[in-house]
Amino acid sequence: MRDTLEALESGDISVAEAESILAGYATTAAGRFDADRERRRGIPEAVLAEGKTPGETATLATTALETTGRALVTRADPAVASAVRDAIADAAPDATVEYDERTNAVVAHAVDFDPPSCSATVAVVTAGTSDAPVAGEAALVAHEIGSAVALIEDVGVANLDRLLDQVGRIREADVVVVAAGREGALPTVVAGLVDAPVIALPVSTGYGVGGDGVAALEGALQSCTVLSTVNVDAGFVAGAQAGLIARAIDGH
Repeated sequence: MRDTLEALESGDISVAEAESILAGYATTAAGRFDADRERRRGIPEAVLAEGKTPGETATLATTALETTGRALVTRADPAVASAVRDAIADAAPDATVEYDERTNAVVAHAVDFDPPSCSATVAVVTAGTSDAPVAGEAALVAHEIGSAVALIEDVGVANLDRLLDQVGRIREADVVVVAAGREGALPTVVAGLVDAPVIALPVSTGYGVGGDGVAALEGALQSCTVLSTVNVDAGFVAGAQAGLIARAIDGH
């Protein structure tokens, strides 16, 4: 504690950094940022932009960058992404900021950020192009945890040939996330073809009875092959689970 207080007194760290070291979080006008989550849980804290103003999101993002060296913002529309980019440019001009309009995610790294890495690979598999935004969020989170990520797209069961010619690539992975909407059959099929853990990621594509991801979720829960299932459109959760499994595999 004394070292932290002396560093604060000398100006080597900010008040937010000192608070995050001593309390595990940093207090802002937009809420408290959990700066200790990655050390405690192995998953980087993310700022969910939904339900927040662009200013609130930007405040939390700059606090994340200041206290952890990284900011990860999910479900950010272009206006929110612009606010985050501008705030980080003012607070840390040397930081890198990337925005993926497809996944609606912003990732920023401080100039001295040392990213984690492990040798295990996560394959993120999509049934169709409509599944790409949610699958992309999963891939991003797994990558930020340190996993190598292989994205294998558009292999839905409407034409099994598309899947069968990619099975070799999927089998190379240590963990597999399978994103699918509509009836959600792809995770069950993939889980019957590989010996790695499979995480089903139901996506809210589809319409009519069972639409909005309901049929995909229920199909995954009733899978006759062994897999785990996250909630509809829960890309962050699927990517985090896959990343944690990959790190555990790498540790052994």
